[in-house]
Amino acid sequence: MKPAIFGLSGETLTADERAFFREAAPAGYILFKRNIADRDQLRALTDDLRSLDGRADLPILIDQEGGRVARMQAPIWPEFPAGQMFDALYEKAPMSALEAARANAHAIALILSEVGISVNCLPLLDVRQPETHDIIGDRALGAEPLRVASLGRAILDGLRDGGVVGVVKHMPGHGRATADSHLELPVVTADDAALDIDIAPFERLNDAPMGMTAHVVYTAWDAERPASLSPVVIDRIIRGRIGFDGLLMSDDLDMKALKGERGALAAEVIAAGCDIALDCWGRMNEMQAIANAVDDISPDALRRLDAAMATIATPPTAAEFADLVAKRDALLALA
Repeated sequence: MKPAIFGLSGETLTADERAFFREAAPAGYILFKRNIADRDQLRALTDDLRSLDGRADLPILIDQEGGRVARMQAPIWPEFPAGQMFDALYEKAPMSALEAARANAHAIALILSEVGISVNCLPLLDVRQPETHDIIGDRALGAEPLRVASLGRAILDGLRDGGVVGVVKHMPGHGRATADSHLELPVVTADDAALDIDIAPFERLNDAPMGMTAHVVYTAWDAERPASLSPVVIDRIIRGRIGFDGLLMSDDLDMKALKGERGALAAEVIAAGCDIALDCWGRMNEMQAIANAVDDISPDALRRLDAAMATIATPPTAAEFADLVAKRDALLALA
């Protein structure tokens, strides 16, 4: 098994993808809007991916946050609110906000598990800061670390109860970035003491099954390399100070914050301490370069992967979906 999660080019596997994935045996896959048409097509695609090597617990990922980040869209699937909505409710009724966040995540998980998706890249634990880039913005669960952690825990629980693994992101915190890492490399110059705020939610949720790194430079820790490529940040901050022992994946290698050839970047993130290199765009030449550049998944990474996937609960019936949404909407109306 290769320590990589790959994207696909379209709504069905091509002959080249099928042959390559059988040979490379990536740790998992990630889906985007280009891979999604309707329920039947999506379920057939995820079943096809699982048939390649027979892994019932195959990680099939998606970014289904709600708000502006949603790969499965209306009118086929319902719309879900962004993280900011739960932050606003928390101002008035903290317990209601936590229950709304849990019910919302549970409902998201039901639509994912129905079509064979087993991992959702949620929750964001990035603590929102003033005068920063809007790439996080309304996706954030708040500007207070304890609130972010509490809502994040509710989301992880709701996803798990619906049969889906959650991914905490973007470790060790993207909330101070003044640039969009999709387009350029953000540099955070806050000192070590100030960054306690950013890592606090990750410390509280350090038992999360999966995490994703940030393509952000933190000059207080490593002035030369973004977190995804930094052995210092991964070992000393994420694994050490935060105490995270879940499966750690990089953010997408294709983001413009990183420079270099895909195979070399994948090897760098693995060498830095990431368990998995994430490559989202399904370009065959880049996926082949990654497969050639990295060794098989390490025993520690495989242990973490197996442990994360073992956290999935048996999902309840889809009949519960309407009740969950109604409960969430009634609570959010309080805001």
